[in-house]
Amino acid sequence: MNDFYQNKLAEDSPKHYQQRDETGEEKEFKELRSLLIGVEAHKLEEICQRIDDFKVTPEEISKALPEATVLRSQQDNLLGEAMISTVEEAIQGSIKKDINILSETIFPLIGPATRKSVSAALDEMVQSFNQALEHSLSPQSFKWRLEAKRTGKSFAEIILLRTLLYRVEQIFLIHKQSGLLLQHIVASQVSAQDPDLVSAMLTAIQDFVKDSFSVRQSDGLQSLEFGELTIWIQEGPSVLIAGIIRGNAPLDLRSVFQDAVEKIHFKANSLLRNFNGDTEPFESVKPYLEACLESQYKTEKTSNYNLLWSFVTGVGIIASIWTFFTIKEQLRWNAFLSKLKSEPGLVILESKKEQGKYFISGMRDPLGKDINSFLKENNFQPQEVITQWKPYISLEPQLITKRAYLQLKPPKTASLEVDENGVLYATGSAPQQWILDMRKQVVMISGISKYDDTKLDNFDVNQLQFYQNKIEESILFFSEGTSDLLPGEDVKLKAQSLNIQKILEIATSLNQELHIKIIGHTNSTGGEKRNMILSQSRAEKVFSYMTSDGIDSRIFKVIGVAASEQINPESLKNNNESNRRVSFKILLNDLQKSKSIN
Repeated sequence: MNDFYQNKLAEDSPKHYQQRDETGEEKEFKELRSLLIGVEAHKLEEICQRIDDFKVTPEEISKALPEATVLRSQQDNLLGEAMISTVEEAIQGSIKKDINILSETIFPLIGPATRKSVSAALDEMVQSFNQALEHSLSPQSFKWRLEAKRTGKSFAEIILLRTLLYRVEQIFLIHKQSGLLLQHIVASQVSAQDPDLVSAMLTAIQDFVKDSFSVRQSDGLQSLEFGELTIWIQEGPSVLIAGIIRGNAPLDLRSVFQDAVEKIHFKANSLLRNFNGDTEPFESVKPYLEACLESQYKTEKTSNYNLLWSFVTGVGIIASIWTFFTIKEQLRWNAFLSKLKSEPGLVILESKKEQGKYFISGMRDPLGKDINSFLKENNFQPQEVITQWKPYISLEPQLITKRAYLQLKPPKTASLEVDENGVLYATGSAPQQWILDMRKQVVMISGISKYDDTKLDNFDVNQLQFYQNKIEESILFFSEGTSDLLPGEDVKLKAQSLNIQKILEIATSLNQELHIKIIGHTNSTGGEKRNMILSQSRAEKVFSYMTSDGIDSRIFKVIGVAASEQINPESLKNNNESNRRVSFKILLNDLQKSKSIN
C-alpha cells in the first residue's frame, strides 16, 4: 500500500505538474485529495517515508519483552504451551552438543528431588498402612471382610471402594471426525477392557443420540451413568475426552477436563489438522490426560470408640507378646529341669522362681555332673540360677561304675561295668596281682552286691603260657659226635636264658612251682652206650651255661636220652642234624586258675 501511495504522490508532485498542464479534471482531483487527506502532498510523502523506514531495535524489544511475557502469562497458559516445543528442541540440542553442561546444571536439583520423592512415597505408604490398620480394627471391618469373602475381592479393595468419594479410573482421547482412539490411560490397580472397543461404542452412542433425537449437530453427549460408574465427556473442536469415573465427582472436575482439551488443541493443533490415522505422535499429550486421573477419599475423624478399640487391641497385643515370651521361658525352664532330674547323682527337692531368678535345692553325689557346666550347656548363666546342694552317695549304676574305676584303678586292658542289680562285671585282661587285690577291695565299694570276673583273663597266666611255648619250641643243635654247638647257636642259647628268667618271674608272681627239663639227644649213628654219654654231655653243657648266667640250678633236671626220642623227620631237611640237639620241657604245679599246664 505504501508503494501505491508513493507512486501516486510521485505523479502528483509539483515537478510532475510542471511537466504537463493541469486540466480541469486534475484540478478537481487535487481539491478532492486535499479534502479527504487533509495534508499537503509533500507532508504525506514524508509520513509514508517514515513508516517505511521504521525499525524496532533489539534494545527496545528487550525493554518491552519481560513486561509483555508477564502480562500474557497472567491472561492464560498459551505462551507457555507455545514455548514448550522450542525449549524441548533447545534442550535436545544442548544435550547432543555437550551432555556435561546439562548434567552439571541439574546436579544440585537431583538430590533434593530424590529425597522429596522418597519422602512422599514413604508418607503415602504410612498413610495407606494407617488407613488399613484403622479400618481393620473398626467394627465395620467385619462387615467388609464378609463382603470381600462373598464378592471374591480383597479386603484392601473393599476398604478402597467404601472409603472412596470419587476416582477417575480411565481417560479416552478420541478424534471427533474419525472416532479413532488417539490415547488411553488407566489408573493404577484398575482393570480395563479393550480401549478401542470402548471408544467405538462411545462414538456410536453419540451418533445414535444425534440421529434419533432432535438435537443440534453442535451439541454432544456430556455424561452416561452405569451403576457406580459415570462417563463424563468433554468436547473440543477436533477431539473429545471421555473419563470413566467411579463415585460422585464434583463439577470442578469439568474444568480439569476442559483445561486438558484446550492444552491438547494448542499442543497438537497441526497434528489434528493433518491427522491421517497415525496415533503415535499423540504420545506427547499424555501428561495432560494424566492430570485428569484425580481421586478423593473420605477423611473420617477417629471416634472415641475407635480409640478405645485401638487401645484395647494394643493392650491385647502387648499381653499376647508378654504371654508368648513367658510361656516360652517357662517351657525352656521345664525342659532344663527335666534334663537335670534325669542326670545321675542329682535329686531335685524344690525349684521355684522369685524376683526374676530361679532357685533349686536338692542333693548331689560328689561324682555327679558339675552344675555350672550343665547350666551353660542349656543356655543358662550361673547367675540366673541359684542352687543349694547337700551331699549324698548315689546308688545309680553309672556312678557306682565311676566310683569303682576311681578306687580299683584297673589297667587299660580291663573294663568295669555295674548293672541295675549292683553286679560288677570285670572284662578284658589284667595282671594276677591286680586281680587278687580287686577281689579284696571290691567289697568296700558302696552299691556293689556281687563281683564277676569270669570274663577277665589273667594277663600273667597268658604270659606264662606264651613263654612256656617259646622255651619248648627252642632247640639247640650240636656238631657231629661232640658236645660243641653249631656256629650261631650260641645266640639262641643266650635268648633261651632270658626267656627262662622271664618265666621264672611270672611263675613266682603266680605262686607256681616251675621245673625245666634239659634233654640231650643224638642221632642213631654209633653205639647206644656212647650215644647216651654224648647226649648227657650235651645237656650238661647247656645246664652249665644257664647256672653260670645266674639261674637257680634247682629248677633244672638234666637228662640224656641218646637217640630214643627222634624229632619228626619232616620238620628239618637233615634228619641226622636235627637229632643232634638239646630240647627243653616246662613243668608247672599248683595252678590257681582253671588253666593247668602239664
